[in-house]
Amino acid sequence: FFIEIYILNEFIYTIIIIKCCLEVNMKYRKLGNTNLDVSLICLGTMSFGEQNTEKEAHEQLTFALDHGVNFIDTAEMYAIPPKEATQGLTEKFIGSWIKKNLNRDKYIIATKVAGPGMEYIRGGTTLSRKHVTQAINTSLKRLNTDYIDLYQVHWPERKSNYFGKLGYTQSEDIGVAIEETLSGLDDAIKAGKIRHIGVSNETPWGVHEYLKLAEYKSLPKIQTIQNPYSLLNRIYEIGLAEISYRENVGLLAYSPLGFGVLTGKYLSEMPSKSRLGLFGEWFTRYSNEKCHEATSKYQTIAQKYNISLCQMALAFVNSRPFVTSNIIGATTIEQLKENIESIDVNLCEEIIDEINNIHDDIPNPAP
Repeated sequence: FFIEIYILNEFIYTIIIIKCCLEVNMKYRKLGNTNLDVSLICLGTMSFGEQNTEKEAHEQLTFALDHGVNFIDTAEMYAIPPKEATQGLTEKFIGSWIKKNLNRDKYIIATKVAGPGMEYIRGGTTLSRKHVTQAINTSLKRLNTDYIDLYQVHWPERKSNYFGKLGYTQSEDIGVAIEETLSGLDDAIKAGKIRHIGVSNETPWGVHEYLKLAEYKSLPKIQTIQNPYSLLNRIYEIGLAEISYRENVGLLAYSPLGFGVLTGKYLSEMPSKSRLGLFGEWFTRYSNEKCHEATSKYQTIAQKYNISLCQMALAFVNSRPFVTSNIIGATTIEQLKENIESIDVNLCEEIIDEINNIHDDIPNPAP
Protein backbone atom coordinates (compact mmCIF):
# COMPACT_ATOMS: atom_id res chain seq x y z
CA PHE A 1 0.00 0.00 0.00
CA PHE A 2 2.72 2.45 0.97
CA ILE A 3 4.76 1.43 -2.05
CA GLU A 4 1.78 2.17 -4.31
CA ILE A 5 1.34 5.62 -2.76
CA TYR A 6 5.06 6.30 -3.17
CA ILE A 7 4.96 5.29 -6.81
CA LEU A 8 1.86 7.43 -7.39
CA ASN A 9 3.49 10.43 -5.72
CA GLU A 10 6.64 9.93 -7.79
CA PHE A 11 4.48 9.76 -10.92
CA ILE A 12 2.66 13.00 -10.07
CA TYR A 13 5.97 14.66 -9.14
CA THR A 14 7.47 13.60 -12.48
CA ILE A 15 4.51 15.05 -14.38
CA ILE A 16 4.87 18.34 -12.49
CA ILE A 17 8.61 18.49 -13.24
CA ILE A 18 8.09 17.72 -16.92
CA LYS A 19 5.37 20.38 -17.23
CA CYS A 20 7.52 22.96 -15.44
CA CYS A 21 10.43 22.22 -17.76
CA LEU A 22 8.19 22.65 -20.78
CA GLU A 23 6.90 25.97 -19.49
CA VAL A 24 10.39 27.21 -18.66
CA ASN A 25 11.59 26.48 -22.20
CA MET A 26 9.00 28.77 -23.75
CA LYS A 27 10.06 32.38 -24.22
CA TYR A 28 7.77 35.37 -23.76
CA ARG A 29 7.82 38.90 -25.08
CA LYS A 30 5.87 42.00 -24.15
CA LEU A 31 2.92 42.78 -26.41
CA GLY A 32 3.75 46.34 -27.51
CA ASN A 33 3.26 48.83 -24.71
CA THR A 34 0.81 46.61 -22.82
CA ASN A 35 1.30 44.61 -19.63
CA LEU A 36 0.71 41.34 -21.49
CA ASP A 37 3.51 38.79 -21.91
CA VAL A 38 2.81 36.60 -24.93
CA SER A 39 4.59 33.41 -25.88
CA LEU A 40 7.09 33.74 -28.70
CA ILE A 41 5.21 30.88 -30.34
CA CYS A 42 1.57 31.71 -31.13
CA LEU A 43 -0.94 29.04 -32.14
CA GLY A 44 -2.49 29.87 -35.51
CA THR A 45 -5.88 28.25 -36.02
CA MET A 46 -7.02 28.84 -39.58
CA SER A 47 -7.18 25.07 -40.28
CA PHE A 48 -9.84 24.58 -37.57
CA GLY A 49 -13.11 23.84 -39.35
CA GLU A 50 -11.50 22.85 -42.65
CA GLN A 51 -8.57 20.48 -42.14
CA ASN A 52 -9.15 19.98 -38.42
CA THR A 53 -12.29 18.78 -36.65
CA GLU A 54 -13.55 20.34 -33.43
CA LYS A 55 -12.02 17.47 -31.42
CA GLU A 56 -8.65 17.92 -33.13
CA ALA A 57 -8.84 21.67 -32.58
CA HIS A 58 -9.39 21.14 -28.85
CA GLU A 59 -6.47 18.71 -28.72
CA GLN A 60 -4.18 21.25 -30.36
CA LEU A 61 -5.28 24.05 -28.06
CA THR A 62 -4.72 21.94 -24.94
CA PHE A 63 -1.37 20.62 -26.18
CA ALA A 64 -0.14 24.13 -26.99
CA LEU A 65 -1.23 25.48 -23.62
CA ASP A 66 0.45 22.57 -21.81
CA HIS A 67 3.68 23.41 -23.63
CA GLY A 68 3.79 27.05 -22.57
CA VAL A 69 1.96 28.65 -25.51
CA ASN A 70 -0.42 31.27 -24.12
CA PHE A 71 -1.24 33.13 -27.35
CA ILE A 72 -3.99 32.00 -29.78
CA ASP A 73 -4.72 33.77 -33.08
CA THR A 74 -7.87 33.50 -35.17
CA ALA A 75 -10.16 35.63 -37.36
CA GLU A 76 -13.86 36.04 -38.07
CA MET A 77 -13.39 34.86 -41.69
CA TYR A 78 -11.66 31.55 -40.80
CA ALA A 79 -11.48 28.64 -41.72
CA ILE A 80 -9.14 28.92 -44.70
CA PRO A 81 -9.65 28.87 -47.62
CA PRO A 82 -12.48 31.34 -47.02
CA LYS A 83 -15.99 30.23 -47.92
CA GLU A 84 -19.45 30.85 -46.57
CA ALA A 85 -19.98 27.27 -45.35
CA THR A 86 -17.03 27.38 -42.93
CA GLN A 87 -16.92 31.08 -42.05
CA GLY A 88 -16.83 31.50 -38.27
CA LEU A 89 -16.20 27.80 -37.54
CA THR A 90 -12.68 28.44 -36.25
CA GLU A 91 -13.91 30.90 -33.63
CA LYS A 92 -16.73 28.50 -32.70
CA PHE A 93 -14.27 25.64 -32.15
CA ILE A 94 -12.10 27.86 -29.97
CA GLY A 95 -15.23 29.05 -28.16
CA SER A 96 -16.34 25.52 -27.28
CA TRP A 97 -12.84 24.89 -25.94
CA ILE A 98 -12.92 28.13 -23.91
CA LYS A 99 -16.22 27.00 -22.40
CA LYS A 100 -14.42 23.96 -20.99
CA ASN A 101 -11.23 25.86 -20.04
CA LEU A 102 -12.48 28.60 -17.79
CA ASN A 103 -9.07 29.93 -16.68
CA ARG A 104 -9.52 32.73 -19.17
CA ASP A 105 -6.68 34.81 -17.72
CA LYS A 106 -4.19 32.04 -18.56
CA TYR A 107 -4.33 32.56 -22.32
CA ILE A 108 -4.48 35.50 -24.71
CA ILE A 109 -6.98 35.49 -27.57
CA ALA A 110 -6.45 37.49 -30.76
CA THR A 111 -8.96 37.73 -33.58
CA LYS A 112 -9.62 40.00 -36.57
CA VAL A 113 -12.31 41.93 -38.40
CA ALA A 114 -12.42 41.21 -42.14
CA GLY A 115 -11.58 44.02 -44.52
CA PRO A 116 -13.69 44.78 -47.61
CA GLY A 117 -14.69 42.12 -50.11
CA MET A 118 -16.34 39.36 -48.05
CA GLU A 119 -19.87 39.58 -49.46
CA TYR A 120 -21.34 36.79 -47.31
CA ILE A 121 -20.26 38.43 -44.02
CA ARG A 122 -22.61 41.19 -42.79
CA GLY A 123 -23.95 41.57 -46.32
CA GLY A 124 -20.56 42.80 -47.51
CA THR A 125 -17.73 43.75 -45.20
CA THR A 126 -16.34 47.22 -44.65
CA LEU A 127 -14.30 48.71 -41.82
CA SER A 128 -16.95 51.23 -40.82
CA ARG A 129 -17.65 51.96 -37.18
CA LYS A 130 -20.92 50.00 -37.44
CA HIS A 131 -19.30 46.95 -39.04
CA VAL A 132 -16.43 46.89 -36.55
CA THR A 133 -18.93 46.92 -33.68
CA GLN A 134 -21.01 44.13 -35.23
CA ALA A 135 -17.93 42.02 -35.94
CA ILE A 136 -16.67 42.33 -32.36
CA ASN A 137 -20.03 41.41 -30.86
CA THR A 138 -20.34 38.35 -33.12
CA SER A 139 -16.81 37.17 -32.38
CA LEU A 140 -17.40 37.50 -28.64
CA LYS A 141 -20.44 35.21 -28.92
CA ARG A 142 -18.66 32.61 -31.03
CA LEU A 143 -15.62 32.64 -28.75
CA ASN A 144 -17.67 32.30 -25.55
CA THR A 145 -15.71 35.10 -23.91
CA ASP A 146 -16.47 38.49 -22.39
CA TYR A 147 -13.42 40.17 -23.92
CA ILE A 148 -10.86 39.84 -26.69
CA ASP A 149 -7.25 40.55 -25.72
CA LEU A 150 -6.04 41.70 -29.13
CA TYR A 151 -8.39 42.79 -31.91
CA GLN A 152 -6.88 43.32 -35.34
CA VAL A 153 -7.90 44.82 -38.66
CA HIS A 154 -7.34 41.89 -41.04
CA TRP A 155 -6.52 43.96 -44.13
CA PRO A 156 -6.90 47.62 -45.13
CA GLU A 157 -10.07 49.24 -46.45
CA ARG A 158 -8.16 51.17 -49.11
CA LYS A 159 -6.67 49.71 -52.28
CA SER A 160 -2.99 49.06 -51.72
CA ASN A 161 -0.24 46.50 -52.24
CA TYR A 162 -0.86 43.71 -49.73
CA PHE A 163 -1.46 39.94 -50.04
CA GLY A 164 1.61 39.57 -52.23
CA LYS A 165 0.85 42.39 -54.65
CA LEU A 166 4.07 44.07 -55.76
CA GLY A 167 4.51 47.63 -56.93
CA TYR A 168 2.11 50.43 -56.18
CA THR A 169 -0.69 51.81 -58.32
CA GLN A 170 -1.94 55.23 -57.24
CA SER A 171 -5.56 55.23 -56.13
CA GLU A 172 -7.85 57.80 -54.56
CA ASP A 173 -10.09 54.97 -53.34
CA ILE A 174 -9.61 55.13 -49.57
CA GLY A 175 -13.01 53.68 -48.68
CA VAL A 176 -13.80 54.06 -44.98
CA ALA A 177 -11.23 56.35 -43.40
CA ILE A 178 -8.80 54.81 -40.90
CA GLU A 179 -9.97 57.37 -38.33
CA GLU A 180 -13.51 55.94 -38.43
CA THR A 181 -12.22 52.37 -38.06
CA LEU A 182 -10.03 53.43 -35.16
CA SER A 183 -12.96 55.23 -33.52
CA GLY A 184 -15.00 52.02 -33.68
CA LEU A 185 -12.16 50.14 -32.00
CA ASP A 186 -11.95 52.89 -29.37
CA ASP A 187 -15.66 52.41 -28.62
CA ALA A 188 -15.08 48.70 -28.01
CA ILE A 189 -12.10 49.33 -25.72
CA LYS A 190 -14.12 51.79 -23.63
CA ALA A 191 -16.95 49.23 -23.44
CA GLY A 192 -14.52 46.57 -22.16
CA LYS A 193 -15.08 44.29 -25.15
CA ILE A 194 -11.48 44.41 -26.39
CA ARG A 195 -8.26 45.24 -24.56
CA HIS A 196 -5.76 46.15 -27.27
CA ILE A 197 -5.65 46.57 -31.04
CA GLY A 198 -3.41 45.72 -33.96
CA VAL A 199 -3.31 45.71 -37.76
CA SER A 200 -2.58 43.03 -40.33
CA ASN A 201 -1.38 43.02 -43.94
CA GLU A 202 -0.50 46.68 -43.56
CA THR A 203 1.98 48.90 -45.34
CA PRO A 204 4.37 51.42 -43.75
CA TRP A 205 2.02 54.27 -44.71
CA GLY A 206 -0.96 52.54 -43.11
CA VAL A 207 0.92 51.84 -39.89
CA HIS A 208 2.13 55.45 -39.80
CA GLU A 209 -1.45 56.70 -40.23
CA TYR A 210 -2.72 54.58 -37.34
CA LEU A 211 0.10 55.84 -35.12
CA LYS A 212 -0.43 59.47 -36.16
CA LEU A 213 -4.17 59.33 -35.45
CA ALA A 214 -3.54 57.74 -32.06
CA GLU A 215 -1.22 60.59 -31.11
CA TYR A 216 -3.13 63.55 -32.50
CA LYS A 217 -6.73 62.37 -32.03
CA SER A 218 -6.27 60.68 -28.63
CA LEU A 219 -7.30 57.32 -30.09
CA PRO A 220 -5.88 53.92 -29.06
CA LYS A 221 -2.43 52.97 -30.31
CA ILE A 222 -1.90 49.81 -32.31
CA GLN A 223 0.36 47.33 -30.49
CA THR A 224 1.11 44.81 -33.23
CA ILE A 225 1.44 44.29 -36.98
CA GLN A 226 0.51 40.83 -38.28
CA ASN A 227 2.22 40.45 -41.65
CA PRO A 228 3.86 37.58 -43.52
CA TYR A 229 7.49 36.89 -42.63
CA SER A 230 9.67 33.89 -43.43
CA LEU A 231 12.86 32.84 -45.16
CA LEU A 232 10.89 33.18 -48.41
CA ASN A 233 9.49 36.62 -47.61
CA ARG A 234 11.55 39.14 -45.67
CA ILE A 235 9.94 42.25 -47.15
CA TYR A 236 8.96 43.31 -43.61
CA GLU A 237 12.61 44.17 -43.01
CA ILE A 238 12.61 46.89 -45.67
CA GLY A 239 10.39 49.47 -43.96
CA LEU A 240 8.22 48.04 -41.23
CA ALA A 241 10.99 46.53 -39.08
CA GLU A 242 12.28 50.00 -38.21
CA ILE A 243 8.76 51.11 -37.27
CA SER A 244 8.48 48.04 -35.01
CA TYR A 245 11.71 49.02 -33.29
CA ARG A 246 11.18 52.76 -32.93
CA GLU A 247 7.44 52.71 -32.14
CA ASN A 248 7.40 49.46 -30.13
CA VAL A 249 4.82 47.85 -32.42
CA GLY A 250 6.04 44.29 -32.82
CA LEU A 251 5.51 41.86 -35.67
CA LEU A 252 3.20 38.88 -35.33
CA ALA A 253 4.77 36.83 -38.11
CA TYR A 254 2.35 34.73 -40.12
CA SER A 255 3.20 32.02 -42.67
CA PRO A 256 6.68 31.53 -41.13
CA LEU A 257 6.88 28.23 -43.01
CA GLY A 258 5.66 29.69 -46.30
CA PHE A 259 2.41 27.70 -46.24
CA GLY A 260 4.35 24.54 -45.48
CA VAL A 261 6.95 24.99 -48.23
CA LEU A 262 9.74 25.48 -45.68
CA THR A 263 9.15 22.06 -44.16
CA GLY A 264 10.76 20.72 -47.34
CA LYS A 265 7.88 18.33 -47.98
CA TYR A 266 7.13 19.83 -51.40
CA LEU A 267 10.64 19.44 -52.77
CA SER A 268 10.01 15.97 -54.18
CA GLU A 269 6.23 15.76 -54.46
CA MET A 270 2.99 17.57 -53.63
CA PRO A 271 1.20 15.66 -50.84
CA SER A 272 -2.50 15.54 -51.77
CA LYS A 273 -3.76 16.37 -48.27
CA SER A 274 -1.30 19.17 -47.59
CA ARG A 275 -2.44 22.79 -47.48
CA LEU A 276 -0.71 23.68 -50.71
CA GLY A 277 -1.95 20.47 -52.32
CA LEU A 278 -5.55 21.19 -51.32
CA PHE A 279 -5.64 24.97 -51.63
CA GLY A 280 -2.69 25.87 -53.84
CA GLU A 281 -4.80 28.00 -56.17
CA TRP A 282 -5.28 30.45 -53.28
CA PHE A 283 -1.57 30.71 -52.48
CA THR A 284 0.31 30.58 -55.76
CA ARG A 285 3.09 32.86 -54.50
CA TYR A 286 4.54 29.88 -52.58
CA SER A 287 4.72 27.46 -55.51
CA ASN A 288 6.95 29.24 -58.05
CA GLU A 289 10.36 28.02 -59.24
CA LYS A 290 12.30 30.57 -57.18
CA CYS A 291 10.60 29.35 -53.99
CA HIS A 292 11.54 25.78 -54.86
CA GLU A 293 15.15 26.78 -55.59
CA ALA A 294 15.53 28.82 -52.39
CA THR A 295 13.92 26.11 -50.27
CA SER A 296 16.28 23.50 -51.69
CA LYS A 297 19.25 25.66 -50.74
CA TYR A 298 17.90 26.25 -47.23
CA GLN A 299 17.39 22.50 -46.91
CA THR A 300 21.09 21.99 -47.66
CA ILE A 301 22.03 24.33 -44.80
CA ALA A 302 19.70 22.52 -42.39
CA GLN A 303 21.15 19.15 -43.35
CA LYS A 304 24.70 20.46 -42.97
CA TYR A 305 24.00 21.48 -39.37
CA ASN A 306 21.83 18.43 -38.62
CA ILE A 307 18.59 20.28 -37.85
CA SER A 308 15.22 20.04 -39.56
CA LEU A 309 14.46 22.65 -42.21
CA CYS A 310 11.17 23.36 -40.43
CA GLN A 311 12.86 24.18 -37.13
CA MET A 312 15.63 26.18 -38.80
CA ALA A 313 13.04 28.31 -40.61
CA LEU A 314 11.04 28.90 -37.43
CA ALA A 315 14.16 29.53 -35.32
CA PHE A 316 15.23 32.23 -37.79
CA VAL A 317 11.91 34.05 -37.30
CA ASN A 318 12.09 33.53 -33.53
CA SER A 319 15.53 35.17 -33.47
CA ARG A 320 14.47 38.46 -35.09
CA PRO A 321 14.36 41.30 -32.53
CA PHE A 322 11.34 42.96 -34.16
CA VAL A 323 9.21 39.81 -33.82
CA THR A 324 6.81 39.72 -30.88
CA SER A 325 5.37 36.29 -31.71
CA ASN A 326 5.71 33.66 -34.42
CA ILE A 327 2.33 32.30 -35.56
CA ILE A 328 2.66 28.61 -36.30
CA GLY A 329 -0.10 26.38 -37.66
CA ALA A 330 -0.34 22.60 -37.82
CA THR A 331 -2.83 19.94 -38.79
CA THR A 332 -1.39 17.21 -36.54
CA ILE A 333 -0.05 17.10 -32.99
CA GLU A 334 3.27 15.80 -34.33
CA GLN A 335 3.66 18.89 -36.51
CA LEU A 336 2.61 21.14 -33.65
CA LYS A 337 5.19 19.53 -31.35
CA GLU A 338 8.01 20.07 -33.84
CA ASN A 339 6.95 23.68 -34.40
CA ILE A 340 6.81 24.49 -30.70
CA GLU A 341 10.18 22.84 -30.07
CA SER A 342 11.80 25.31 -32.46
CA ILE A 343 11.91 27.60 -29.43
CA ASP A 344 14.94 25.62 -28.21
CA VAL A 345 16.85 25.89 -31.50
CA ASN A 346 19.52 28.57 -31.50
CA LEU A 347 21.10 29.47 -34.83
CA CYS A 348 24.82 30.27 -34.75
CA GLU A 349 26.29 33.16 -36.70
CA GLU A 350 27.57 30.79 -39.38
CA ILE A 351 24.03 29.54 -40.11
CA ILE A 352 22.65 33.08 -40.18
CA ASP A 353 25.41 34.13 -42.58
CA GLU A 354 24.65 31.21 -44.91
CA ILE A 355 20.93 31.99 -44.77
CA ASN A 356 21.63 35.61 -45.65
CA ASN A 357 23.82 34.58 -48.58
CA ILE A 358 20.90 32.65 -50.09
CA HIS A 359 18.57 35.57 -49.38
CA ASP A 360 20.97 37.88 -51.25
CA ASP A 361 20.90 35.55 -54.26
CA ILE A 362 17.13 34.80 -54.19
CA PRO A 363 15.45 37.64 -52.27
CA ASN A 364 11.78 37.30 -51.31
CA PRO A 365 10.58 34.70 -53.82
CA ALA A 366 7.17 34.57 -52.06
CA PRO A 367 6.26 38.23 -51.37
